Amino acid sequence: MRPEDYITREGKYGAHNYHPLPVVLQKGEGVFVWDVEGKRYFDFLSGYSALSQGHCHPKIIKALTDQAQQLTLVSRAFHADVLGEYMEFACKFFGYDKLLPMNTGAEAVETALKLARRWGYRVKGIAPEHAKIVVCSENFHGRTITIISMSTDPDSYADFGPYTPGFIKVQYNNVGGLEEALNDPDVVGFLLEPIQGEAGVVVPDEGYLRKCYDLCRQHNVLFIADEIQTGIGRTGKLLACDYENIHPDILILGKALSGGVTPVSAVFANDEIMLTIAPGEHGSTYGGNPLAARVAIAALEVVRDEHLSENAFEMGALFRSEMEKIDNPMIRQVRGKGLLNAVVTEPRGGKVAWDICLALKENGLIAKPTHDHIIRFTPPLVIDRDQMMEAVGIIKDTFAQF
Repeated sequence: MRPEDYITREGKYGAHNYHPLPVVLQKGEGVFVWDVEGKRYFDFLSGYSALSQGHCHPKIIKALTDQAQQLTLVSRAFHADVLGEYMEFACKFFGYDKLLPMNTGAEAVETALKLARRWGYRVKGIAPEHAKIVVCSENFHGRTITIISMSTDPDSYADFGPYTPGFIKVQYNNVGGLEEALNDPDVVGFLLEPIQGEAGVVVPDEGYLRKCYDLCRQHNVLFIADEIQTGIGRTGKLLACDYENIHPDILILGKALSGGVTPVSAVFANDEIMLTIAPGEHGSTYGGNPLAARVAIAALEVVRDEHLSENAFEMGALFRSEMEKIDNPMIRQVRGKGLLNAVVTEPRGGKVAWDICLALKENGLIAKPTHDHIIRFTPPLVIDRDQMMEAVGIIKDTFAQF
């Protein structure tokens, strides 16, 4: 089959809810992927940061295959030998009393919202049905009905109503907006991304997270960090919140928690919050399955043992310094932390970010635009200096074509 045959078949039988680059991938290893014709590419999207440990990391794959031959699923109706091991390992890894295992990032966000509301009623003493959660403009936390009810992006919420109530939207990177919202005594939580990924890698001002955290403390409101994309080494620290020494009341993780091998997400909190949910009140058939548990342990061990946070910090600084050397009218701004980076482009001669990504693909590197004019560059955290410089060369040459 030709690449266009694969693409045509997807279009015929699949829902049209994505617009992929016209490349059909067949194999991955480390920072590279290969298409069905054998052409190699640098992967500078990394499954939206799920593949932080690189494609098919041997330790994670071994954990997957070993466990797959032994036990894959029991549901939470029974105990599994590896689940408690995973929970203990992950809780100590991130510093929490309890972990609630789920599968996808959106499920984990929904879980955090339920926990915050339940805590508000059972602990803070909010009147029934009155709990409110503050969220930020331009957020992206997933695509469920409740989550899009928090969105300010029409592409996410338009014509999917009616929407879930109970959210107050404030401007991101605006402490004053949050301070005003927290004057409402019914607020139980403040949910945000430490760096907004889907919005285009929007990095807030230094000190913003700390000020927000302190305001939440003052008003007895839970600080809820969605680190699904920013966490587990991506920004050059284990968590992006670590840059300001913040320990979220509720921490949401996903994506790289499995190294891109199988859906694994988790919500972390201490007992006062987590134990407000009793048996039968929340769960998932696949949440915490033995396969996911074993894979997640291996994925976290790889980040720790291979010092991937530190590598992300160094390689990210190198990437941004090289990008800032490019003198091209289509580059308006370079921004990011660690290996979560973006180039904000300026349309020129009828060419936009999509055209740049098509050219990058032809030159051996795949990345994807967000919001039409921003290109995210998020390679696996295992990338080394030589690979980074080769990839940067491709990006420089590509921009020179425009």
